[in-house]
Amino acid sequence: MKSHIIISADEIKIYKILGLDKSSEIRYNVVNRWCFGTTGVDRKVRALPRRGVTPPLFYFKGCEENMRELSVFIDESGDFGLYDHKSPYYIISFVFHDQASSISKNINHLNTKLRDADMTDYTVHSGPLIRREAEYRNLSLLERKRIFNFLYNFARTSDITYHPFIIEKKQIVSNDDLTIKITKQLSSFLFENLQTYSQYERIVVYYDYGQRELTTILLSVFNTILHNVEFRKVAPADYKLFQAADMLCTLELLALKCENKALSNSELKFFKSAKDLYKSYIRAIRKKRI
Repeated sequence: MKSHIIISADEIKIYKILGLDKSSEIRYNVVNRWCFGTTGVDRKVRALPRRGVTPPLFYFKGCEENMRELSVFIDESGDFGLYDHKSPYYIISFVFHDQASSISKNINHLNTKLRDADMTDYTVHSGPLIRREAEYRNLSLLERKRIFNFLYNFARTSDITYHPFIIEKKQIVSNDDLTIKITKQLSSFLFENLQTYSQYERIVVYYDYGQRELTTILLSVFNTILHNVEFRKVAPADYKLFQAADMLCTLELLALKCENKALSNSELKFFKSAKDLYKSYIRAIRKKRI
């Protein structure tokens, strides 16, 4: 019985950006691709042969007890619309955690701080928290700063690293342009660090699938360049490192606004001044930036 694999137009577009011809796409998807479930949410794909590039070694299942595993938590700030002065940047943050380095104590400390502040099982959304929006409308400035500092200190003291991808949307004239720029930035970063990431037997990518366009790019780029990648759809409340990725997107955006003297009144009120924001938060956290 002949199997039929459907390749979406978005996937084909991304493969072309990565330099793959149509026959490579079809051959790859028919031979090496498989899905769990019917939605593709938990899809796992083997490494895609790329013209002129030797693919990483495939991982063969064996004893998993001593496997090296890397977790990658991803969040974004902005949308796939055209330039708007209220949303001039599109930012993606990758937070990396080597599972060999436990951060259980850091997570427990953060949970204790939130519990003592009557915020058990609290999900921190940094942007609305700073701007006093949504569920934070009735909280005082002091209460909101305490919540932000709890999460910030968790990220600063945990054994993690991060990398931001920043696109200035003034240069974007269509959604395709944004797709191309994101794809090229992500693939360039992964290729530059291929030797490091190929040392892991398993790489687990956590994303909430909040944007369909970015979901497609992530699935395609990761599974093209790296082997043994697994994707997991997450709820922000379930992972403190996902909330940290959200906060790092916010801080990178605030750093850009500092440079352009574009901080809003609510942001200036929260951090007192651009100088205090940079000195107390951005400079310290960027020691974890790679």
